[in-house]
Amino acid sequence: MLDLALRNARIVDGTGRPASFGGVGVRDGRIVSVGTVDESAARELDVDGLTVIPGILDLHAHYDAQLFWDPALSPSPLHGVTTVVAGNCGLTLAPAKPEDREFLTRLLARVESIPVEALIAGVDYRWETFPEFLDVVERSPLGPNIAFMVGHSAIRRAVMGEAASSEKATEEQLSAMRELLSEAIAAGGLGFSTANVATQVDGDGRPTPPNFATRDEFVRLSEVCGWHPGTCIEFIPGSFLVGFSDDDIELMAAMSAAANRHLNWNTPLVNKAAPDIYKRQIAATDFARDRGGWVVPMYMPQNGPTQQDFLRGYVYRALPGWGFLFAMSVDERIRALADPAVRARLVAALEGETRGLAATMRSSWGEYVVNDVGGGGPKALEGRRVHDIAVERGVSDFDAVCDIAVACNLDVGFVRFSVGEGDEWSQTARLEVLKDPRVVLGASDAGAHMDMMVGADFPTRCFAELVRERGVFTMEEMVHQFTDRLAQLYGFRHRGRIEEGYWADLVVLDPATIGAGPLRTVRDLPASAPRLKTESTGVQTVLVAGETIVEDGKITDATPGRLLRSGRDTDTVPARQAS
Repeated sequence: MLDLALRNARIVDGTGRPASFGGVGVRDGRIVSVGTVDESAARELDVDGLTVIPGILDLHAHYDAQLFWDPALSPSPLHGVTTVVAGNCGLTLAPAKPEDREFLTRLLARVESIPVEALIAGVDYRWETFPEFLDVVERSPLGPNIAFMVGHSAIRRAVMGEAASSEKATEEQLSAMRELLSEAIAAGGLGFSTANVATQVDGDGRPTPPNFATRDEFVRLSEVCGWHPGTCIEFIPGSFLVGFSDDDIELMAAMSAAANRHLNWNTPLVNKAAPDIYKRQIAATDFARDRGGWVVPMYMPQNGPTQQDFLRGYVYRALPGWGFLFAMSVDERIRALADPAVRARLVAALEGETRGLAATMRSSWGEYVVNDVGGGGPKALEGRRVHDIAVERGVSDFDAVCDIAVACNLDVGFVRFSVGEGDEWSQTARLEVLKDPRVVLGASDAGAHMDMMVGADFPTRCFAELVRERGVFTMEEMVHQFTDRLAQLYGFRHRGRIEEGYWADLVVLDPATIGAGPLRTVRDLPASAPRLKTESTGVQTVLVAGETIVEDGKITDATPGRLLRSGRDTDTVPARQAS
């Protein structure tokens, strides 16, 4: 007898082949029959013509800490995700000597905009080494499956201490880092992750440790991945925000070639103020191919909403010339934003920049929609476009933003979509990236930037927009991008398809109603810290190893997820043989 039988399903199997109709039989957590299912089952599920797809993979998440207080890794399962990869951007909570734990906690909080009070309250360090960390995770309850990259910042800090944030490594220190990284990967770390973007800073405002690494350090640490099966590299280079420099393009190729593993980065920047950036970034793939490497752009495919505010100000504080504002207390910041002279200073700082985030920001104030009004502010403004409010009041778009922020004591969000309505250039460029065969779709940043976005909703938003509404992809094509293609990239064994012998990680969804709701602030983190969250629509059931982790759009108490270790759960995908 089967443990579970799904019947009367439209099966989209992940390979990209046309959908078929029939059933899926599950026994001992694995798929044992597809199409005709003759056996009876302990649990029968008639899905009545709904679509069944493989569980979705998310290769760029930051659930390193959240898993310890939220085994469901919410809200990812609500949107069909059954496997996530954490430890990205060079950030992991291991190795962690007792004297380094505060540094690593504050580093993760600062770079990934996770409330530090939640991390302090929610993470109990029960490990020092990376192998010990993986063992703790393996003993922990999990809804989805999870795997971990090994972060450069923690490795560097473990070997160099405070000097990791100020000095280049000696030959002896680099050898020790290679040994520590090899130990972590041998225990099941998925590979090496790093980033040397200067805007990423630690809890004291200093650049993260990899910013002080030499080219030789990056290449020789990457080489360690080639010593172990089923590994890869993740990297965000320093010139990412302005388009890759020649040196960074060469560095990525060298890192990949040294390991004979793919190197992925995220995400190509579509910005009409700097129209050639994404083309140059994606072309780094061709350069690497010619040199024996494989550099993979990983794109955030959804046109999702992002929220900014002047309270935490993750993005605003990074704008050139705006740092002074966020060095103030909240009360001082409110008074400053009410001051015309301060507003003029902020505008002038943006006008002085010709490219990058500042160029985008200064032309987009009117596109924002007022969201989650708090602080005693006028609720009637919620859901309205800033430009419409500005016209009504006879002020500039930026003055309207400042007026609203002050009226709400900064407790208000400003939301806009990545590509606005009528922005034909950006829509065309985005479509070019989405369809580029060199690009992989599905980087989410789930679990991070909690005051700004909910990247976990990428599958439901893409199914709604790119499949149902715009027809950019068929359902079969979109599912393939989010399942089988990602599993093959990372070499995940027996995942990403509805096929006999594969794990029964499955999603039952309604293509006619699938989607994601609005951003809402909730206080469900440890220490009652806030985060943004969004619900899904049209996701009926999500299964991991045949057990239900989402039912009727609600997360269950089931914890069938597993820690996935390199080598045991992944196969090697060599850079020089991949297509």
